[in-house]
Amino acid sequence: MIEIYVSTDVETDGPVPGLHSMLSFASAAYLADKTLLGTFSANLETLPGASGHAETMKWWETQKEAWDASRQNLQSPEQAMRDYVAWLKALPGELVFLGYPVAFDYMFIQWYLHKFTGNSPFAYFALDIKTYAMSLLKTNYRETTKSIMPEDWFDDLPHTHLALDDAIEQGILFCNMLKSRIQKSEFRSQNG
Repeated sequence: MIEIYVSTDVETDGPVPGLHSMLSFASAAYLADKTLLGTFSANLETLPGASGHAETMKWWETQKEAWDASRQNLQSPEQAMRDYVAWLKALPGELVFLGYPVAFDYMFIQWYLHKFTGNSPFAYFALDIKTYAMSLLKTNYRETTKSIMPEDWFDDLPHTHLALDDAIEQGILFCNMLKSRIQKSEFRSQNG
């Protein structure tokens, strides 16, 4: 079966699921060749008993458009996660969760999936785009920033802090990185 790279971005009101809420999330499902199979996005009601983290809420004050967008057409987490699982299960391959950074996005998605549906179609298959870049560039993790990545890894897409925009952007980044690795491998094999 083919692997499907599910690039996912979450927007939250704090650093830890349960104590804080996931406000919105989105996934863009890609084949390795950058074919977009589909997208899913949802804005969520906040969790009962959870509250916004002071530093995170201060940051949101600088992102009014993204905040406003994340507070429209709210769904219950239960319904959104059930719909998300149905969407994931309909994808025609084996799922790999992609995040940038994966530790943050995966943590929230896994918590919400387990809390509201009882399991996760991702199991433990998650890949960090920044770590993959570090490996390709042969750099240290903290110095691996988008500013040192090759221009051909990027398409002309904005980073808006709207979950769907950012999921699409980082999925394309990953597919371009895969293409670059394959081209380098082919070049090495042809030129000994």
